[in-house]
Amino acid sequence: MASLKDVARLASVSLMTVSRAINNPELLKPDTLKQVQRAIEELNYVPDFSARKIRGQGTKVSSIGVLGIDTATTPFSVEMILSIERTARQFGWSSFVVNLTEQDGYDQAIWQLLAQRPDGIIYTTMGLREITVHEKLRDKNVVLANCLAKDQTFPTYIPDDYHGQYFAIKHVIEKGYRHPLCFYLPEDTVAGPIRRKAVEDAWQDAGLPLSSLRQYTMLFGDEHYRDVIGLLQQHCRQQKADFDILICGNDRIAFLAYQVLLSMGLRIPEQVAVLGYDNMIGTGELFYPPLTTVQLPHYDLGKEATLHIIQERNHNKTVQVPCQLIERESL
Repeated sequence: MASLKDVARLASVSLMTVSRAINNPELLKPDTLKQVQRAIEELNYVPDFSARKIRGQGTKVSSIGVLGIDTATTPFSVEMILSIERTARQFGWSSFVVNLTEQDGYDQAIWQLLAQRPDGIIYTTMGLREITVHEKLRDKNVVLANCLAKDQTFPTYIPDDYHGQYFAIKHVIEKGYRHPLCFYLPEDTVAGPIRRKAVEDAWQDAGLPLSSLRQYTMLFGDEHYRDVIGLLQQHCRQQKADFDILICGNDRIAFLAYQVLLSMGLRIPEQVAVLGYDNMIGTGELFYPPLTTVQLPHYDLGKEATLHIIQERNHNKTVQVPCQLIERESL
């Protein structure tokens, strides 16, 4: 691995100039800064920020770096970050987060992450998605949480969406519902087709005809959540619905559906029951009546990914973490 001296030699500048280029670039002339940056790029040099913290101490606290794609800046999956921090601290490790809100800063985020010299890296995303791991991370101790690598060569911890949805529908059937209306997540999401298949399998395994499932797949994009309004209006007339339960692809769909159903004078759950998915943090119990939903195991995903690094688990498998049904008053 290239050193600070290597960069200084290639750029024909002093060690102090290289240090300023990294820490205080505004102090250098633009031409000098570009000269140093070209050398850094050519040598693929990554500053060792961790060395500053341990200089003179002789020991280094083991650390975990978290690369979060929208994980720390949204309310949906922030529990993963909390879990990683708590689990690491429990074992005397430290953790830090490099959060991304746009892919434009991906290279800079990787550089910042590796500069801390973490002993392990947890790659997380808000919402289960397929990712391509940056080439600079491919030889590192990387664990994926709530995301899947296209080449499936990394240890991975994801929600067991299939069984979470399957057993929720089985519970719905046991409660006597027979005329569901289903609003699924878009087909180009990872979870959408999995949850739809689980609904259909549970329905058919109960001996019920697939034709009795009225199913809609939402289009991708936040603007299409409002499509729920028109769809519900097609199935509700004169304060009556032609379905007895609404199965929602996530809690955000359920949130909008509640407003539409209640505005049309329909009572939940007396006339129409509602089932969500995700158990959005701090939100499920604020529905009125409180929403029955399936909880995504964000806390457990963070914990298992952290333990994978600390316990030096030796596998590259995809581990599916159970999703629990949270029964409230909307059924």
